[in-house]
Amino acid sequence: MTKTEQPFKIKSLVYPVFLPSFLFSVGEAALIPVIPASAEGFGADLATAGFIAGLGMLGTLFADIPAARIVNHFGERKAMIYAAAVAATGILFAVFATNMIMLSLGILITGACHAIFGLARHGYIAEVVPVEKRGRSLAILGGAFRAGGFVGPLLGAVVIATIGVSAVFWLPVIFSLLAGFILLSTKPGAMADTPPNQGHSIFFIARRENRKLRTLGLAASTLAIARTARTIGLPLWALYINLPVETAALYIGIAGALDFALFYTSGQVVDRFGRRWAAMPTLTGMAVSLFALTLAHDATGFLLVALALSLSNALGSGLVMVIGADLAPKDARNEFLAFYRLMIDGGVAMTAPALSLMTVIFGLPVAIAGFGVISLAGAVGMWRYIPKFEIN
Repeated sequence: MTKTEQPFKIKSLVYPVFLPSFLFSVGEAALIPVIPASAEGFGADLATAGFIAGLGMLGTLFADIPAARIVNHFGERKAMIYAAAVAATGILFAVFATNMIMLSLGILITGACHAIFGLARHGYIAEVVPVEKRGRSLAILGGAFRAGGFVGPLLGAVVIATIGVSAVFWLPVIFSLLAGFILLSTKPGAMADTPPNQGHSIFFIARRENRKLRTLGLAASTLAIARTARTIGLPLWALYINLPVETAALYIGIAGALDFALFYTSGQVVDRFGRRWAAMPTLTGMAVSLFALTLAHDATGFLLVALALSLSNALGSGLVMVIGADLAPKDARNEFLAFYRLMIDGGVAMTAPALSLMTVIFGLPVAIAGFGVISLAGAVGMWRYIPKFEIN
């Protein structure tokens, strides 16, 4: 951690980190819901439209590893500026797309830029924020994601209603440029580049730190998987029990508001009581709630489970990033975090196909319960391995 004469204040992250992250998230969240419809407009069938919608995550996976070298070379602030600028430029392919290839390229580039932007802010906080304030800092960053995920689709809906679907693609362009402008206008002293990592390749570091990655890193991946299963599973279950779409959307929205309202709670728990006391409740709560979802066969039950899932999720806001920051070695912070984030993103990317496959073979109730089992396994892993490592 960089030592300074003045005590670190979390509010110093608002302008250079939290605000750009919120703006970048708004643009991404506005774009995601319209990608399948845009792909269908170019003649894609349902399966192809789904594939194109998933290209953002594919771009992120491809860029997770090279992101470390980019951040080391340019520094965190410049890396975030360039990522925002390239994302805005890349999405112009989708704005002016005349075929599915141009649309796909725009989505892929945006996902790749997300990896660079995400690693830069994660690594910066891991380096400059004292251990005792990491939980709150990263919980606020998690809250910025949630706020962007809430505002983006609302703005997109307004644009669609007033202008049309194609106009939504301008939102990520505008908000990515706004994020870049905020970073560009940040005073150098407010976000000074941290020392570049000195050492070996990402894969060397992954081998050297493999015990951390295959124990606590794997446990952290289960939380990301459980969250994705919740995001996908709730609307699927609403469809399964024939809940009206508008009712399901309303209840999921109410639950999302609860999730956002409580995001800071996790940071306080993490900093005051330790990582285990956020990790165990969130994963155990997610597991029990996923099991309970399979028993919810009416609107009331669906709402109660959606609220329980949101409450459990809120208790772990920023926790995956906190664990990564805690485990990252001082001599290879970005290399370690790049591989750690690849593990997390890989788990997220595999969740939807795994849920689909399990649903085809065993049915939706068993598939959702299966992710409850994964969440319980993650809780056990957190309980067992969190105390095993010193916090950097």
